Amino acid sequence: MNKRYILSLIAVVVLFLIAYLGVEAVPASKWLFGILIPYVALIVFVAGFIRRLLSWSRSAVPFAIPTTGGQQKSLKWIKPSTIDSPSSKSAVFIRMLLEIVTFRSLFRNTRMKLKEGRVTYQLEIFLWVGALAFHYAFFTVLFRHLRFFTHPTPLPVQLVENLDSFFRMEIMQDFIQIGVPGVYLSGLVLLAAVTYLFLRRIFIGNVKYISLASDYFPLFLIFGIAFTGIMMRYVLKTDVAAAKELTMGLVTFRWSIPGNVSSIFFVHLFFVSVLLAYFPFSKLMHLGGIFFSPTRNMRTDTRAVRHVNPWNYPVNVHTYEEYEDDFRDKMIEAGLPVDKMPEPQEASAEDEEPAAKPEEPEAGAADAATAPEEKE
Repeated sequence: MNKRYILSLIAVVVLFLIAYLGVEAVPASKWLFGILIPYVALIVFVAGFIRRLLSWSRSAVPFAIPTTGGQQKSLKWIKPSTIDSPSSKSAVFIRMLLEIVTFRSLFRNTRMKLKEGRVTYQLEIFLWVGALAFHYAFFTVLFRHLRFFTHPTPLPVQLVENLDSFFRMEIMQDFIQIGVPGVYLSGLVLLAAVTYLFLRRIFIGNVKYISLASDYFPLFLIFGIAFTGIMMRYVLKTDVAAAKELTMGLVTFRWSIPGNVSSIFFVHLFFVSVLLAYFPFSKLMHLGGIFFSPTRNMRTDTRAVRHVNPWNYPVNVHTYEEYEDDFRDKMIEAGLPVDKMPEPQEASAEDEEPAAKPEEPEAGAADAATAPEEKE
């Protein structure tokens, strides 16, 4: 078994036991899990989220590295790919919008496979469907839960809630008595999508190889949130009015812990708080990082506009030419190659004069020196 996801699973189980047994054994701890921990988690989430965004905003982009998926704008008679190689700010905006709303780059993802000894590429459509279902279901669940923090409930929240449970509600009314709570499709889709993303990391070898414990932990945490939410709605029948009284107290700072709130609600709230506090320090921060990604938010106009590295600043440098000028003689003496040989030195005027000949003795003196001495 993979130790990475086992450790993450054990961590989530421990969190479940801490919240459930803590509330059951010590009723006074409901203030801890229902009021104090949610506030701390929210503060950590907001502060950590802003800190990461500010850190990314101050990071320089030394290279122009936009991801391109088509022909860049160049000559007039060559048709460019406006969306995949955007050359204007409006085209970049459209590309970012499609990336955020439809996961366009993930839809274009391909899988390499050997088939009859040949390399083939196939669309990886299931990953795109699973990721799209997960994110939209998660967003719908969060948006629906605004009814617990607002009074009266805004009309858009009511519309989304009715639309989310409309179709299933009709089916259940045909077979079950009136009054059974409608089944929210977003909750079931979220549970199924999280399960698919987890199984994908288990059964696909290359994905399993690069998966860390930090990748499994949020999956198990979101699975626990979805599972406890479904249990509260359809199995354990938590008092919704009491739960809303507690959550409205968090918003209005008029804290109260109703006595008829079940323990599973505090487990659900504790899981949400842990996910909030963990969010800014995990890969889940791609929620904000997508807006600062130079591969997406830059224009592909490198043929028309020169990208200047913002990290470039004037510095005192010692070029190789200057280095060679300083050490040319020593380099030549050591036998090292040089780009520029020293110029021959011009001979001085004193060097050009011929060497002085030794003076010849005078003729008389020479004769006197060579004549034999006269005897007296």
